[in-house]
Amino acid sequence: MGGRCGKGQPRTGRSLPVVRPAIPGAPPVHERRDAAEHRRRILATARELFAARGVDGVSMQEIARAASVGQGTLYRRYEHKGELCGALMDESVRRFQADILADLAGGGPALAQLDRFLVRHVAFNEENAPLLGAMADAAFGPRRGSIHAGPMYGWLRDTVRALLRRAVADGEIPPADVEYLADAVLAPLAIDLYLYQRHERGFTPERIVAGVRRLVLDGLRGDAGT
Repeated sequence: MGGRCGKGQPRTGRSLPVVRPAIPGAPPVHERRDAAEHRRRILATARELFAARGVDGVSMQEIARAASVGQGTLYRRYEHKGELCGALMDESVRRFQADILADLAGGGPALAQLDRFLVRHVAFNEENAPLLGAMADAAFGPRRGSIHAGPMYGWLRDTVRALLRRAVADGEIPPADVEYLADAVLAPLAIDLYLYQRHERGFTPERIVAGVRRLVLDGLRGDAGT
């Protein structure tokens, strides 16, 4: 994280890290031609099968067979379906990161930037719900907690933490335990809860956005917002 800006200079969050790659299974910098061809074939096949039958309706074995690659080749690159789903989200993840970083670089009050972050996060969940759900499903058992230990969640937490620190420094919110609050702000956006609210409770994305904004932003302001 970067230090404070000089007096009179806005703190924009320009120094926030960009995680590359932000998802599991992204191609290495130097990739053999045959490995690159296998990767493209696997991803194209998985995308086609998932679109036709849903993520839950397709097994890793079926993907390997349809892509004409050995199961060993598939599992060496993608240990489980969650990693494969992460790779399919690569473009969406990078676009999401770029939008957030562009907003941070534009300056403005920290809570206003956090507000826009929340809106973008809900939109990201909605766009990628089936793949995110499969990644969450894969994070059970011995892989429990892998999402929170991964680079994407780390980047989200660092982003929120930087905004909270700036909000405290600028007097937008009272002094707070930003290390704890960074995780607490992200908790209502967890994909399991999002999918439950969308499909079991019937909440629209707009209703979820409104609820999260009220919970997070009004809660953070506390005495500073009264």
